[in-house]
Amino acid sequence: MKQFLLSLSMSCCATIMVAQQSPNGKLTVHPQNHTLTVHFQNQPVLDIETVTEVSALRQCTATPIKADYQMLSGKKSHCTNEANEYRCGALTLRVYNDGIALRYDNANPNANFNVNDNVNDNVNDNAHRSTLHAQPSTLHAQPSTISYHIPEGTRRWMQQWTESYEGFFPLSNTAKVKPVPSFSGTFTSPDGYNNRWGFPALIEPADGIFALITEANIGKQQSASCLYNDGELFRVVPDTQHPSPITPLDPQGRLPEQEHPTPWQVVIVGTLADIVESTLVTDVSEPCKLTDTDWIQPGVVSWVYWAYNHGSSDYQIIKKYVDMAAILHLPYVLIDAEWDEMRDGKTIEDAIAYAHSQGVRPMIWYNSSVGWIDGAPGPKFRLNNPEDREREFSWCEQLGVVGVKIDFFSGDNQMNMDYCQDLLECAARHHLLVNFHGATVPRGWQRTWPNLLSTEGVYGAEWYNNVPTFTAKAASHNATLPFTRNVIGPMDYTPCAFSDSQHPHITTHAHELALTVLFESGLQHLADRPESFLTQPQAVMDFLSQLPTAWDETHLVSGYPGQSVVLARRHGNSWYVAGINGTDEPSILSCNLHFMGSYQQATLFTDSGNAASPWHISSVNKLPDAVPCLPRGGFVFVIQ
Repeated sequence: MKQFLLSLSMSCCATIMVAQQSPNGKLTVHPQNHTLTVHFQNQPVLDIETVTEVSALRQCTATPIKADYQMLSGKKSHCTNEANEYRCGALTLRVYNDGIALRYDNANPNANFNVNDNVNDNVNDNAHRSTLHAQPSTLHAQPSTISYHIPEGTRRWMQQWTESYEGFFPLSNTAKVKPVPSFSGTFTSPDGYNNRWGFPALIEPADGIFALITEANIGKQQSASCLYNDGELFRVVPDTQHPSPITPLDPQGRLPEQEHPTPWQVVIVGTLADIVESTLVTDVSEPCKLTDTDWIQPGVVSWVYWAYNHGSSDYQIIKKYVDMAAILHLPYVLIDAEWDEMRDGKTIEDAIAYAHSQGVRPMIWYNSSVGWIDGAPGPKFRLNNPEDREREFSWCEQLGVVGVKIDFFSGDNQMNMDYCQDLLECAARHHLLVNFHGATVPRGWQRTWPNLLSTEGVYGAEWYNNVPTFTAKAASHNATLPFTRNVIGPMDYTPCAFSDSQHPHITTHAHELALTVLFESGLQHLADRPESFLTQPQAVMDFLSQLPTAWDETHLVSGYPGQSVVLARRHGNSWYVAGINGTDEPSILSCNLHFMGSYQQATLFTDSGNAASPWHISSVNKLPDAVPCLPRGGFVFVIQ
């Protein structure tokens, strides 16, 4: 009997050990039939349904993966990762210490790829060039191959899909929510609930354990995807005209009409710190394509649109923002939409020349001319064809324009994805930094094309221009973004406004200042008007003058989505610690900085609570373990 029990025990252990696991053993994936069950520290987190029978993964031998690379901007400059890779027919599964990645690859499913540089072969095919005349219905349709099971009752922060990704991530425990009427591309279930969702999606399947679902490494001739839910099952569906059903494999285990590896489906798993600090999106993305990157310099930008919607058609207003940049020692000024309609006999060449005369490097705006065209601002139709794009970017380079902001794309379809990559490649040839607006969220291109320093894809401060909705929701929304949208890449929220736009903000001054650190963006556009910034205390102006926009490391100190967040970011030898209260009640934010080691001096920016004199600024040689915050308040420490 004892021998039987010992044999049974060994058999059970063998069953447990067949799970695919991360190098550190904290993350395991259990394959069964068509389901992969992800566990974190032996606790189930997420079921993933595949079109492949995955039980054979149990017999697969792990191929170790190690990668080491540098980022010019982002949350971390030196990125390393380790994973175990498993292959089952066309399915590739990687189990990292901080998550998993899945993709399908028909092109020789049993081949040994170069796993040390995470190369996705399909993005090396540069022969295809979008002419932007094709319609989505004529483009290659990628089938739905992966679905996530998110049970009702699971806490989640998910954004209803819209082509601009400008929406909120409200806390919910159900998928049964009504669609936002103003969203483009809204889809509803037969019972009237929204059933189309954008990446990323954050869930909390167990107390203190989180999973963030997203996508990475979109190549040429591929669409980006979103999630369609049928009840508790959320299908990954590439952006075509209509949702595609789950597509079975053919008898040879291949996906129909799939010549290249699919994009990676990525699930970051662990604590909130694991989520926020992860670089998994860039880890699985194509390495940098550029050999010369010295010209790529992240920085702070003075920006006209928040205060003056049509300000870039007025040379005198542009001069004010150039002068502000010069006074605050900001490297860049953005000349936004309608610069092609400048009044009073002035031209864009005059504005560019003035910026250079003040030691400020100019960037200019373009309409992508594939999304909002009729009634939209210009310049239009200058980038769509390869010849026009080459001529326009060459003109920019000759004039000394150092970057372009390209706006109003039309969704995640293959046409837009190819167009964005063509724009990045052409811009790099002419040493132009790029900021995509009205566009899809980052999916790893910031590693492949490091001249992509920012992307909008966020409900940001410019919405104070548009509707009154943001006033009441901003604080909670701001305290959600570091755990959702900003995890996956740079985010051009356009932070920091001490005065009001068309609609008021009720966040405090210190809350607004903290956003410049909390929100990572290689180009950090400051939203407020010059007269507001230039009347702040000298310490605040000095802070903005010295503000980094690329970070060597990032740590989550404390927080919970929608309630509060405290982040510590290091640039060189300096630490910036920022926190905000996302609630309408006073709060004490935990601020344990044990990992930071010793320091000599810190400058603290907090709220005074006095509307007439809102700042409390002090120098200290010891940091508090907790910081009291006003309702919708915040703080920043600069530690040297």
